[in-house]
This record gives sequence, C-alpha cells and structure tokens, in this order.
Amino acid sequence: MDLLTLLLEKKLADHLTFPETMNAHWLAEGVLQLIPHEGENRSLVISAGIHGNETAPIEILIQLLAQLADGTLTLKNNLLIIFGNLPAMRANRRYLHHDLNRMFGGRYLNFPLGNERSRAAELEDVVSRFFAEPSVSLTNIRWHIDLHTAIRASHHEQFALLPAQNRPFSTEFMQWLHDSDIDALVYHREKAGTFSHFLSEKFGADSCTMEMGKAMPFGKNDLTRFQKITDALYGLMSLSPITARIKSELKHYQVINSIIKSHDSFQLHIPADTLNFTELPEGFEIASQHNCHWKIKFPAKFILFPNAEVANGLRAGLLLALNEKIIK
Repeated sequence: MDLLTLLLEKKLADHLTFPETMNAHWLAEGVLQLIPHEGENRSLVISAGIHGNETAPIEILIQLLAQLADGTLTLKNNLLIIFGNLPAMRANRRYLHHDLNRMFGGRYLNFPLGNERSRAAELEDVVSRFFAEPSVSLTNIRWHIDLHTAIRASHHEQFALLPAQNRPFSTEFMQWLHDSDIDALVYHREKAGTFSHFLSEKFGADSCTMEMGKAMPFGKNDLTRFQKITDALYGLMSLSPITARIKSELKHYQVINSIIKSHDSFQLHIPADTLNFTELPEGFEIASQHNCHWKIKFPAKFILFPNAEVANGLRAGLLLALNEKIIK
C-alpha cells in the first residue's frame, strides 16, 4: 500500500519506519518529528495540505517522506513534517468548516468549534513542542516552507508569499527561494492568520507560503512541473547542493491593499477565469459591496487570489504593485 493511501486511511504511523540515523516521533496525526543523530545547527518545518484539496504539495511531501524512510534521502537537519487538514484531504475539500490558514496566532479562538479550530490549536501546540526540543531549541537557523496550490491558474505558476516581519529575511533563505526556480515573490505588509506568519512571528523562522500551480484532485497532478522545487526541498533536508536557477529572474511584488468582504452584497467585477497576477487598467472597479468600492489605482495594478466566495470578514483578493528590486 502506498504512503498516500496509508495517510488518508489513518495507517501511516503504524507502517512507516526510519533508518537508525534519526529519531522519529509522531507528535499528532499527520505530524512527524525527525531528529538526525548527526546534523547541522538548523531546524526545518515543511507543511502541506493546510488546504485539503491542494494535492500536489501533499504528493511531493509523501515522495520525500518515502525517501527519508528508505534511506535514499539522508537527513541533515531537524525536521518537522506536517500534513495539515487531514479530514479535508479525505473529503477532497479546501476545508470542512472554516479556512484553517486564517486561524493561526490564536485567531482560532474567534471561530466556532469545528475541525479547523481544533486542528489550528493542535498545530500551534506541536510546532511549539518541536522548537522546545533540546536539540532544536538552540538552533540558529529556523525555516518554514508551507506548500500550497492556488484555486485558479496564474501568470506565475510557482510563487511564494513572504509574511510581514520587522527583521530582514536571511540571505541564505532568499537565495534558496531564488534557486528553487519559482517565478515570483510577494511581500506582505500586514500581520495575518496564516501558518507562515505564525512561525515567523512566534518562532523567528524564515517562513513562506509557496504556491505550486493550480489545485487538482489526487492523482491528476503533473509533478514533473514542480521538479525543481522538489529538488530544492531535497537539498534543504540533506544539505546537498541544488542546481542554479534556470528561469528568468524573479519578479517581486508588494501587497498594497487587501480586499475584505464584509457584506453579502459583495461582488467581484472580473471574469471567473481571471488569472492570478492579471494586470488591470487604472480606475477599473474591481470589487464592490454595500457603501464600498475598490478601484485600481497606481501602483497597485495586479490582482492576486480573487475569490468572492469567502466568508464575510475574510480576504477576497490582494492588490499588488510590481517592484523591480528586492524589497527589504
């Protein structure tokens, strides 16, 4: 039985074993801590499936987990692997009750009881326990890669979002993102309830939300499209070098404004098939709701994650500015 099936059938922990070169411990369902006996002074958190129907990252993380288990991937860093919203994965849904990736940093307390509220609390707890481990607590380098796919297609198929933080991101982390061959970086300016923001704010991790194509059902992903990211993750775990960037230079975007849906009258005035990173004309009314209108105003000309179906109080899109240089 393959590891993905074991994960979905709640049997993975009972069937998976690892080489004697590392200590393996399940901290919760779908949350595996791996501590190598000999490693570097760094700790990694790699997560996938925070949204249950974003399957390509889950399949990639399963592949890497299989290589760790059979010894073909030698672990050189403390590692926490997280498969996020397991009930939503099994139901092939983004979430069951509420968007898990809006609930971190204690924000889950503002939501009704349900699957995602419980899981957000549990994931905050297991990450805290991981960074409290004696071999982890003193590590100088902490990284978090939260793997996702987008609801819609995009002008940039592979991109990463960096949470707002007062300190600069490490040169090494930014170089790794560059070499992973993603197409664009998006810099947030405000605090958020995302998993990546939580690890950045709470534990000082260099963290990102990495988007890998469009959400597809399990088994329908062309994982060869994400081979460079997979290789970069392999190199991150094993400290092996990755090949230099192949694509043209990264594009850099700054979030200028968030479109927040707060009324049932909310509408997006763009076609349903509008791609992420679509450039819109100056003055165009992109969204409206009772007594509120959003219009395109320079420099925020690009739309990201437009979604009129979100619950009231949540983000229905981001307006971005294109920057030619890396933003600190």
